[in-house]
Order: sequence, then C-alpha cells, then structure tokens
Amino acid sequence: MASLLDMRRRIKSVKNTQQITKAMKMVAAAKLKRATDRVTAARPFAKKMSEILGNLSARVGDEFSSPLLTDRGDEKYLVALVTADKGLCGGFNTNLMKATQNFLKTNAGKSTEMIPVGRKGRDFFKRRQMKFVEEYVGLTGTGRIEHTDAVEIAQGIIKTFTEDETIDKVFLVFTEFKTVMSQEVKVEQLLPIPRTSLDETETQSAAQAEYVYEQPASEIFGRLLPKQIETQIYRAMLESVASEQGARMTAMDSASKNAGELIDTLTLNMNRIRQAAITKEIIEVVSGAAAA
Repeated sequence: MASLLDMRRRIKSVKNTQQITKAMKMVAAAKLKRATDRVTAARPFAKKMSEILGNLSARVGDEFSSPLLTDRGDEKYLVALVTADKGLCGGFNTNLMKATQNFLKTNAGKSTEMIPVGRKGRDFFKRRQMKFVEEYVGLTGTGRIEHTDAVEIAQGIIKTFTEDETIDKVFLVFTEFKTVMSQEVKVEQLLPIPRTSLDETETQSAAQAEYVYEQPASEIFGRLLPKQIETQIYRAMLESVASEQGARMTAMDSASKNAGELIDTLTLNMNRIRQAAITKEIIEVVSGAAAA
C-alpha cells in the first residue's frame, strides 16, 4: 500500500497538471473567439465569390477554356491536407488522418502525392513514405492565419497543377467548424474546378441578384478562377484553426474535470490510509495499557 508521503506527492502532481490544463483551456477559449470571428467574416465572402463565378460561368458558357476547368482524367491525385501543428486537441488530428487514409484506400488504384499544411499531417504521412510536392508548417500553430499564407499555398498548387499535366485532380482535406463540440472533416475537389458546382451556385443565386460587368465576362472569369482557389484555401485554414481550438478547449476541459475526480479519489484514499494508521496507533496504545 502506498504511504501517505507517496499519496501527497501524487495529489500535488495531479493538481499541477490540472492547473496546466485549465490554463490551456482558457488560452484555447480566447483563441477560439478570435478564430470564429474570422470564420464568420470569411464565409459570406467565399459564398459571394462562388455566386459571382457561377453567374460568370453561365455567361461565358462551355466555350470558355482554362487549365483550371479542364478535366484531364482520373489516374493521379494531389491531396492538400490541412492539420494542426500541435497536439493536445482531442481527436482533431486523428479524425483528419483517418479521413485521409479512408480517401486513399477508396482510391487505392490512383497515384497520389500530397501537400501537407501543418506539422502533424506532415509527420504522420512522412512516416508512411508519402511523396510530398511541397510542405507548409508553422502556419496553423500560430492561430494568426493571413490571406498571404493562403495565396502562397494556392499559387503553389496552381503552378504544380498547370505545369505537371500528369496530375488529374487536386483535393482539399480540412475540418469545417460547426460548434465547439462538433467539427466535420471535409474532402473537396479543388482542381479542376467542377463546372457543375458553379452551375448549381448560379441556379441558387439567379433569383437573388443580377450582375452587371463593365469588362468582358470571359476576362473577369479567367481572373477570378485563381482567386477562387485562394479563397477556398484561406477559408479552409480559418475553419481548421477554429476547429482545432474548439477541440483543444473541449479536450482540456475534459482533462481538468478528470484531474479533479482523480484528486478527489486520491484524497479519499489518503484519508483512509491516515485513518488506518491512527486506528492502528490507538489499538497499540490500548493494548499496551491493558497489558500493563
């Protein structure tokens, strides 16, 4: 049986851990507020961008040609995976890895390369000998995602897609923020931009607005296509940061509660040990007095 000194040391250790988890929860809560504010601001912009592209797509018709729209085949994939740079965020990273692995298994016959955005995704698939076209770490961990970061990644993906004609499709894997308790892993086709999705967006927004363009629709459409990729990646990174902080806050809250329960259990056991020691001493004193 553990001694009183051992129990006190263990209780102190758990209390120190609880202080850390509570502090991490508070930090995550503050970062989550900033992240959700940015996500809320970015979503309407992304939606409006899709609406305008849908309207332009309907105007230019199928005659408009762009490498970002042209279907190539279905043999080689490039996967851009957005994960966290750090751990201690519950199942956030694990869910992303599982979803990506399921996607790879479903498309096992395809040749696949990857662009990891985040240290956890990079390390996980590096151990599994995945070929990286490029890698980006140290962005999501700061929580301060800038649009220039998304532009850099988007331009790299577009350059790879347009220069390497063996790549047929580019997919984006990220976590979409729902609530603090709920996040959903998304797998979206990034390139070529699906014409059907643009047509669906145009159908949904046709009755809401009529756009008038000063420049030719084809010229604007061609310029906005790369911007659409930038917008998608920027939104995905913001959603990912918000999801990460939500998952971390939930995980640290659960850890703090578990630590509290463990402290109560250890304290009860310590009191029992102390009570047993006192009872034993009393019995010894009484037995000694009776013998005398």
